[in-house]
Amino acid sequence: MRGVESSIFPKIVGLRYRSRRPALAFALGDMMETEIFSPAKINLTLAITGKRSDGFHGLTSLVAPVSFGDQVSVRALSGGSSIVLTTNNASLPVDESNIAWRAADRFLKRFGIEASIEIRIEKRIPIGAGLGGGSSNGSAVLSGLAKLFDVDDFEALTSIATELGSDCPLFLRPEPLIMRGRGEVIERLGDKVIGRIAGKLVVLFNPGFGISTAWAYGSLAASPQFYANESEAEAELAEWKRGERPLESLLMNSFDEIIGRKYPSIPLLLECIRKETGATCLMSGSGSSCFAFCDGSAIARIRSIISDKWGQSAFFEAARIWDI
Repeated sequence: MRGVESSIFPKIVGLRYRSRRPALAFALGDMMETEIFSPAKINLTLAITGKRSDGFHGLTSLVAPVSFGDQVSVRALSGGSSIVLTTNNASLPVDESNIAWRAADRFLKRFGIEASIEIRIEKRIPIGAGLGGGSSNGSAVLSGLAKLFDVDDFEALTSIATELGSDCPLFLRPEPLIMRGRGEVIERLGDKVIGRIAGKLVVLFNPGFGISTAWAYGSLAASPQFYANESEAEAELAEWKRGERPLESLLMNSFDEIIGRKYPSIPLLLECIRKETGATCLMSGSGSSCFAFCDGSAIARIRSIISDKWGQSAFFEAARIWDI
C-alpha cells in the first residue's frame, strides 16, 4: 500500500484467479470459505452529463475507494442450489432484492455451478448514503466466488457487475479510477497518478439518513441546466493527470444544487466546515454522505462541528484513500 500506515487498513483476503476453467462441482462434503473487504467509495468528481438514449445517465467521475467498509464472507457448500444471506443490519434486505444475493445468483448461472452459497455481510457503510455500499457488497461476492471456484474471467465478472449496477464494476479493482459511460467504462490511472492520492486522509460523514438515488437522478433530469459539460470535465481531469492541477480543484458534484434545495442542511454544514477548518469538502454520489480532506489535527474539530449541527446520531468516520 502506497505510503499509508498499515494499521488503518482492515485485514483482507486477496483475490487471485488461477484457472480459466470454472470448477462446476466439488466433492460431496466439501466446504470452501473466503472473506473479502468491501470498501466504501467517494466521488471526487461526479459530472453527470445528461440522459442517454438507453435511459441511463452519462457521467464522468473520478472515484476512490477508502479504507473504511464492510466485511463480506462467502461460503460454498456442495449440494443444493440455495443462497442464504445474513447480516448484522436489520434494515438490510436478505432476499433477491439485495444486490449481494443477486450477484451470487448470476455468478452461479453464468458459470453453470451447482452449490449452496452462504453470504454474511458485516455492515458498517451507511445504507443508501452515496458511498456505494451495496455495489461494493455485490462485487465482493463476485470476487469471493471467483476465488472459491478458480474462475479467471475478469471480462465475464465485469459483465455481471455491470448488469447488477453502474457502480459495481469499479469495486472489482478497488483502486482510484475514472468511470465513464453509465459507469461501466473504466480507466485505470497507473501507479504514478494513483501515488499522488493514495493514503490521503479523509473524513466521511452524513446526517443519519439516506437520499433516494432514483429521486436524485429524476430531479436532475427535470432540471437539465445542472448537467455538467463533458468536455470541461474531461479537460480538468486531463490537467490533473498531467500534474497541472491540484486534486482539490477537481472536486465537483452535479447533484449539489438539487440536493441542496431539498436538504439545505448539507451545503450549510459543508460551508461551515470550510470556513472554520479550511478543509476541502464535498458531497459524495447522490448523497447524503459527504467527505472532507484534512490533516489529522482537524479531525476532532470537524467531528465537533458535525455533532453540533447534525446531532449525536450523525455518522462520522476517519479513513484514507485506499489502493491495494
